[in-house]
Amino acid sequence: MLNTAPKSPPQADLAPVEWVMTPGPVPYEAALAAMDARVAAIAEARAPECVWLLEHPALYTAGTSADPAELIDPKRFPVFRTGRGGRYTYHGPGQRIAYVMLDLSARGRDVRAYVRSLETWLIAALARLGVAAERRPGAVGIFVGGAKIAAIGVRVRRWVSLHGVSLNVDPDLEHFSGIVPCGLAGTKVTSLAALGAETGMAAVDAALCTAFEEVFAARAVSATGRSRAP
Repeated sequence: MLNTAPKSPPQADLAPVEWVMTPGPVPYEAALAAMDARVAAIAEARAPECVWLLEHPALYTAGTSADPAELIDPKRFPVFRTGRGGRYTYHGPGQRIAYVMLDLSARGRDVRAYVRSLETWLIAALARLGVAAERRPGAVGIFVGGAKIAAIGVRVRRWVSLHGVSLNVDPDLEHFSGIVPCGLAGTKVTSLAALGAETGMAAVDAALCTAFEEVFAARAVSATGRSRAP
């Protein structure tokens, strides 16, 4: 069970955000289809906002700014083109994906501010896990000692957000060598495991949940009976 006790009072006008956790790797195309359906439901006020926590099998994704020259080993893993912003990134076991589906109409319709909030959220969650993380000027994502530990890629449709963040908990970091991660040539990647920090996914999820409530000022509630897809 997630720790959903907020450290600061949620805003009264924001409904609770549903949190869904899916065990086991979720195929990428299936995840996109489920996310698209949930975003449409949120836009039409048929479903609450949602954060979906999951893992993917090993794969590369290409954002809207992806440079083909940055795909170093195109045959190593499946490559998926996606509508999120950003360049190439890696997803795989041991990496916590959080697909964040929020109604930005209720949150100011400011995409830059939303991305900034995602960064703040990750930094706060990592602090709860004993890791001092930071932004890097001119780069999207979160870094520890110059190495990237989390990526951010978003899209907005009808003012509802899609995609979200990926946090390296204990993935095989060598898998990043098949791409130039996020277009940051010469930048190393790291993980909670490489830093000697907590790698239990339940503890990571709890840190993400509590930090989310603090940063987004909305109560997180577990989705009863919805462990497979949002």
